[in-house]
Amino acid sequence: MAESPETRIEHDSMGELQVPADALWGAQTQRAVQNFSVSGIPMHPGFIHALGAIKAAAAEVNAGLGLLDDKRAAAIARSARLVADGEFDDQFPLDRFQTGSGTSTNMNANEVIARLASTKRLAVHPNDHVNLGQSSNDVIPTTMRVASVVALKHELLPAITHLRKTIDKRARGLKNVVKTGRTHLMDAMPLTFAQEFGAWSAQLASCEARLKDTERRVRRLPIGGTAIGTGINAHTRFGKKMATALGQATGIKFESAADKFEGIAAQDDLVELSGQLNALAVALTKIANDLRWMNAGPLAGLGEVELPALQPGSSIMPGKVNPVICESLAMVSAQVMGLHTANTVAGASGNFQLNVMLPLIAGNLLDAMEWLSNGMRLLADRVIAGLSVRKDVVDAALARNPILVTALNPVIGYEKAAAIAKRAYKEGRPVLDVAIEDSGLAEAQLKRLLDPKALTAGGIHAGSSAGG
Repeated sequence: MAESPETRIEHDSMGELQVPADALWGAQTQRAVQNFSVSGIPMHPGFIHALGAIKAAAAEVNAGLGLLDDKRAAAIARSARLVADGEFDDQFPLDRFQTGSGTSTNMNANEVIARLASTKRLAVHPNDHVNLGQSSNDVIPTTMRVASVVALKHELLPAITHLRKTIDKRARGLKNVVKTGRTHLMDAMPLTFAQEFGAWSAQLASCEARLKDTERRVRRLPIGGTAIGTGINAHTRFGKKMATALGQATGIKFESAADKFEGIAAQDDLVELSGQLNALAVALTKIANDLRWMNAGPLAGLGEVELPALQPGSSIMPGKVNPVICESLAMVSAQVMGLHTANTVAGASGNFQLNVMLPLIAGNLLDAMEWLSNGMRLLADRVIAGLSVRKDVVDAALARNPILVTALNPVIGYEKAAAIAKRAYKEGRPVLDVAIEDSGLAEAQLKRLLDPKALTAGGIHAGSSAGG
């Protein structure tokens, strides 16, 4: 096999192979490039960066255990950190839909790092040195967990916090603005905008708490289990030292999994994380759609709020503006729900000692966290921070809300209150005006009973006792 100006000859256990001359990878990666031309979607950069951090830590831990000479360890660690820093993302071309263990990507990293670390005087082997004490079967599940926790801590949770703070800030400014509540999309008892926004914030707080609880299990790393969990070819202290080293590198407290067979064969903790992302997507869909409904109109819909005008909404209807950020977030959320279904199937696709859909779970989790993080920040900054309440519309609808008569139930009874509500609705008049005519109660008492702001406090309304 002859080299050409565009290629060089590399070899592995299966023989010789032509590799692009400027590529840092070797023969095993090249075989995978040729085998997996499926989607054109590479592994997520966050995964590659975590893999680089793991290879750097492994070199230093092996050196500390006396298994790797200092010169090679230093060269490997230095090169691996460049991978972790994203300097060589373009040297990881492999499709996500590859071998189910992720072996191809592990070897991609081993080959790139070995080539970067090697010099004329120092030969670094991808398997013997970079992959020392490791197997794809424990490296890839470990990388999935490290990358996921890093994304969770540095992207997703801060984005949830930012969205909650933005919602809470707007809620504080709208605590005295009362609107018509809705159940079944129909008029219901009044509430303040602060109460409505507060429910969104509480949803997000619950999502945050569930994610933090799940994180405790995802931080358990199976590295040191090598091929199936027995720890063959790894030092007995390798797993614990790796957890410590990765904690120092990331600022996150990782721990060595007590049962490494579980972390290699099963990915239940990552499916749990996927489920929490699914729940977050559900919450965000609700929030986005509430905003779409509240903004609907501006004339023929509810028109309670006006969202910031960000771009023209139609190629044919001049002046039309659409809630585009809400729609974008709803689509992201729908996609995340679909990814969770895929992750559920993938998590169930382990046989005996190894799950064989690891790259799929890894990519789906990191995509989901990235997209949800971006979507939440856009919703906070471009929608909620700049929306305005159309108080005239809100007040007019509230005054005509026939459901306000619910406050009269303890005084005049359900049936008489229902009759007032029906008449007010039929005649298009404020409930207070009809109640003055039909309830037999004094106007001053009715004003207390039907005060929308007071009704948002709940309980039995002042002045509601029988006989006034």
